[in-house]
Amino acid sequence: MQNIKRKSRMIETYSLLFIDMLALIISYTAALFTYVATKIEIYDSGTHQMGYVYLLLFCVLYSVFIEGNRDFFTRGYYVELVAIIKYTATLMIGLVMVMFFTKEIALLSRLIFVYFALFNVICTYVFHILFKKYMLIYYRKSNNSNKVMVITTSDKAEKIVEDLHGAAAWNSQVTAVVLMDVKKTGEEIGGVPVVADAENLYEVSRQMPLDEVFISLPNYTHEQIKEMIVAFESMGVVCHYAVDFIEVEDGSERMIENFAGYAVVSYSLNYFDVRRLFIKRLMDIAGGLIGLILTGIITPFVALAIKIESPGPVFFSQVRIGKNGRRFKIYKFRSMYIDAEERKKELEAQNELSGPMFKMENDPRITKVGKFIRKTSIDETPQFYNILVGQMSLVGTRPPTEDEFEQYSMYYRRRLSITPGLTGMWQVNGRSEVTNFDDVVKYDLEYIDNWSLGLDIKLILKTFTSVLFHKGAK
Repeated sequence: MQNIKRKSRMIETYSLLFIDMLALIISYTAALFTYVATKIEIYDSGTHQMGYVYLLLFCVLYSVFIEGNRDFFTRGYYVELVAIIKYTATLMIGLVMVMFFTKEIALLSRLIFVYFALFNVICTYVFHILFKKYMLIYYRKSNNSNKVMVITTSDKAEKIVEDLHGAAAWNSQVTAVVLMDVKKTGEEIGGVPVVADAENLYEVSRQMPLDEVFISLPNYTHEQIKEMIVAFESMGVVCHYAVDFIEVEDGSERMIENFAGYAVVSYSLNYFDVRRLFIKRLMDIAGGLIGLILTGIITPFVALAIKIESPGPVFFSQVRIGKNGRRFKIYKFRSMYIDAEERKKELEAQNELSGPMFKMENDPRITKVGKFIRKTSIDETPQFYNILVGQMSLVGTRPPTEDEFEQYSMYYRRRLSITPGLTGMWQVNGRSEVTNFDDVVKYDLEYIDNWSLGLDIKLILKTFTSVLFHKGAK
């Protein structure tokens, strides 16, 4: 729970810092142009251009030390305006003080800073309101927000859904309700569909996008709740169990946390440092950009070879299952004949891998060009687009097809508790020698449980070695 809060706080802080800096640059530039247009007095460009540096510095300091954007998503329109006026006034006071101590105060044109103050209040206020509306209305409903399932009883469901909706959590969306005491599947509570009951809770949960569950079952025994928490933990889903908050003497340490106004105890098998995850994302963006450039260079040659041998599209797209059950389209260079998906059913008896995943060494659906680009991993390079947009990572677990996902147990589903990757533990440890899907899962869970930036770098380097020497690919 704390890690989720740190992640959302980091996104909120840095997004607003970027917005404030952008608004500041626009406002100060507008102030300079307005001043020049009036031609009231001589314009000292050197002195006033230093204003950018000083103002940006104070903007960063204000965000880090004063935290002027704290409780941003719960502030109303008037409170937001007052907060921005205070922020702009702080910038002006800081700038005047710096100019005074650097003896540049005499060169200041007061009108520029009057214009700046006016423009900055307006520009920052507009940007803040637009950002808030986007995050609460659009981002919350996007594929990137945390998908939350409410598990409760029919008498509590409506109030809980209403409370969670009103909590202004920009990074969470309640997408499903499970009623443990009645069968109302297909109905809606507060605009949220009822998807399951006590009989099919886990079966339904396995097949849907799900990051967190909120459990409010006060009449259930500890053993029943424990069984439920363990089941969801095995899938890599974070559990929030609502409890009655007990006031104790001051000074006592409280481990109970707050989730949308409810006191909860949160459980999760995966605790990743959000700062390291941020660095991992930066690595993905850099790798995705470089990879797409290389893909653009080789595409004309690969496309020509594919077209000469086999009619059909150059690129192959397929729906895959990403983090915690999210669907997305994966892209590859086509390495099979165009009827490959239809012929797969005929070849299922020759599957060399026990379990839901299909693998066949001498697959007749693969073209001659396909064999080469698969052996050299060239067919995978369009996936750098998936990496760049955040659907995949450079390193992670293999994203399964929809057919494979439908056969997953709760244990298998935990391998989807992180963003899938272009390469991973299984791929660099002799994927051609693996004959049991349980071994694939073992490698993936080993990666999840021992993840670090150093491990990612190690696996990337091993991937280069595997590609260069054709190790593990057939």
